Amino acid sequence: MKLKSYLALSTVATTSTIVVVVTTVIFYLLQNAHIAGIQDRGLELARVLAHDPVVIEAVQAKNHQQPFALQTYIESIRSKTDASFIVVTDNHALRLTHPDPSKIGLPFRGEDITPALTEGIDHTSIASGTLGKAIRNFTPIVADGKVIGVVSIGYLYDRSISILLEQFGQLGSLITLVYLIGISLTATFVFKMKRTFLDYEPEVIVNKFREHEMILNSIRDAIIAVDTDMRITTVNHSASKMLSMGIFGREDFIGKPLSQYSASLSHLVLCSQQTSAEATCVKDTFNMGKHAYHADIYPITTTKGTQGHVIVFFANLEQRELASEVTYLKNYTELLRSKTHEYSNKLNVLSGMLQIGHHDEAVEFIQQETDSYQSIIRSIVTTVQDSAVAGLLLAKFNKAKDLGVTFSLDEDSSLNSYEKALSDKFVTILGNLIDNALLAAWQNRDQQPATVQLYLSDRSQHIIMEVQDSGAGVPENIHDHILEFGISSKDDEQQNGVGLYLVSQLVEYFHGSIDWERTEHHTTLFSVYLDKNIQ
Repeated sequence: MKLKSYLALSTVATTSTIVVVVTTVIFYLLQNAHIAGIQDRGLELARVLAHDPVVIEAVQAKNHQQPFALQTYIESIRSKTDASFIVVTDNHALRLTHPDPSKIGLPFRGEDITPALTEGIDHTSIASGTLGKAIRNFTPIVADGKVIGVVSIGYLYDRSISILLEQFGQLGSLITLVYLIGISLTATFVFKMKRTFLDYEPEVIVNKFREHEMILNSIRDAIIAVDTDMRITTVNHSASKMLSMGIFGREDFIGKPLSQYSASLSHLVLCSQQTSAEATCVKDTFNMGKHAYHADIYPITTTKGTQGHVIVFFANLEQRELASEVTYLKNYTELLRSKTHEYSNKLNVLSGMLQIGHHDEAVEFIQQETDSYQSIIRSIVTTVQDSAVAGLLLAKFNKAKDLGVTFSLDEDSSLNSYEKALSDKFVTILGNLIDNALLAAWQNRDQQPATVQLYLSDRSQHIIMEVQDSGAGVPENIHDHILEFGISSKDDEQQNGVGLYLVSQLVEYFHGSIDWERTEHHTTLFSVYLDKNIQ
């Protein structure tokens, strides 16, 4: 069943059910109110007749076997009311009056007269008599403190129901009108929904969104969509990697201002809004850090005007930059090859010792290779409970050893385990800070011994990360811009200045702070404070 058919059917069924239930309740309430009204009127008239001297004298005469004349008097009263019958009985429940004169003198039919006759109380009942089923109201006739008879006033049930149905028919017209209005609104809603969704079913719409996401993410160029307030509404994987190096997921960008990630690109989009409204695409270049990018900006136009922009951008690499990228990849490949060769030689040495039976020398060789790892592993295991951070520190220790840098973890450090989403962000922060510290210490190794010290603590409401290195420090000319994208203190062209930018983005995510200083021991200390209760 299609969605519009399902909604139409379910709405009609729901509306019909509500109308039926409401109609039944209204009819039930009207019936009870109508019967209660009849009972009140009947009892009131019966009480009046029970105190009528003419009625009392006639009943007393009947009880003493004396002549009486009451039929004409009672029937004249009944003709002026809506009562179906008015029956007066003596103390033996014998009729003194009846709409059918032939029934006078006969016993009253029905046991419901007994409470009024024997107990002297007013009451009503619904029972069948000689004229049919009726609503009967009873009031005792009392003289000298004794019940001498009963006045019974009845309203035929069928006649009462017909009057009730006549009243309900008028109300039913109103209910029918409301029902028809509800059906009309349902039809209008279904028609509007059909036009809005272009007659697509929900499954088709979901599949369209999935196709849209897959196509968007399969494009290697970075794509961002922003609204009129320059807030990001859509971003693909390529764009998220360019803006945050992959530390933030796509959902982290949604609703954030574009200027938070690239002020130059945000400025470019704002400038494009001032171009001719007939332009379908604005092409320009902008910079993020030291890198130039080419951007194509497309306005999102509707009948209501421009609702935002779609930005497609990619690195504007020249031939020299492409050659530099290839050279960097070749150098990295050579480094991996050399490391593989180094460990292969060590394995060959160990294999040779074992083959010639020099087991003691083999054990000593292994011990020499592992001793240096044991102390750092012991230190990491006893202080860092988070497995991802512990693995990172061990990897950085190996890197420091290869560079000839002394890497140490403060004995007073302490870090508990955290959920994966937070742990991954801690790894990014520490990884970038330690990499910068190792490189700075190694570059300054001729001036002082290359060392890097790390301190971690989460004993308070904040997570503290301090990385101290023996490097030359942050140059004065970039001291105020070191956290910006593309700003780097390194002379190497391959260093693109994104490490501290990523750190600053994550620090902002944790509502924390980052600071650095030059200590009295001629070392550089980076301190990061994070709120560990971030949701």
